Amino acid sequence: MSTWRPVLAALILTSLLTPPASAQVASFGDEDQPLEILADQGIEWRRDERLYIARGNAVATQGDVSVRADLLRARYSGAGDSGDITQIEAVGNVRITSPDAQVFGQRGTYDVPRDVMRMTGEGLRLESAEDVVTAEDSLEYRPSERLAIARGRAQVERFDRAAGTSNLLRADVLEATFAEGGQALEVVDATDNVEVLTPCEYVAADRGRYLVAEQLATMEGNVRITRGSNQLNGEQAVVNLETGISRLTGGRVSGLLVPDSRTEATNDECR
Repeated sequence: MSTWRPVLAALILTSLLTPPASAQVASFGDEDQPLEILADQGIEWRRDERLYIARGNAVATQGDVSVRADLLRARYSGAGDSGDITQIEAVGNVRITSPDAQVFGQRGTYDVPRDVMRMTGEGLRLESAEDVVTAEDSLEYRPSERLAIARGRAQVERFDRAAGTSNLLRADVLEATFAEGGQALEVVDATDNVEVLTPCEYVAADRGRYLVAEQLATMEGNVRITRGSNQLNGEQAVVNLETGISRLTGGRVSGLLVPDSRTEATNDECR
């Protein structure tokens, strides 16, 4: 296969899917930019189905957002040979790249008008500047809302490279919001079977909110804090992941304190 075919196909696709200046473009990147698709094994155009199929290291790019996969299917609306892209299906080694993060999975469906990419399959992962979000069931990414939703034993992990440790927030559902104009997570809301794991403590609750920059996790509902052999129970708690200090608040608090030498040593190291 000649080397010009993928480039020519991309140029043809770009010209066909660039509407008149007065039309509104459904897009996943900069809506003022044309959508470009490249593929090592060429692009198939099915006019009757209003469908393009790109195979072999296929990449769809618009502005500063791109979708890469083994295979891409781009569906468009409108009559004739031009229209707005409405859906992009990505299959095999999928990777979405934006200024905020990179998202990885095995299969993805991008709803262009809603600006929602839903990823499924093994190896679901979102990487931002300092944090890694993973999930087992699905991972939704909404670039225009700066939002990621992870479902199924979802977790967000922040590494302290200097200390060689990490803090982990885990739940059935995590909603992670990015800071405006940056590549860092700002807030993570956790729902159902919420757990926080630090080098010093284990905290469980029904729900929680993690303020990433402040390194504070607010936990609510059946809160249990375990450090060594000690356990405290309550309805609300604030966990400082940077200092390792947890504070139970709101209502009656109960606890089990075991003053053995191992527990005291662990607590001293974590203060």
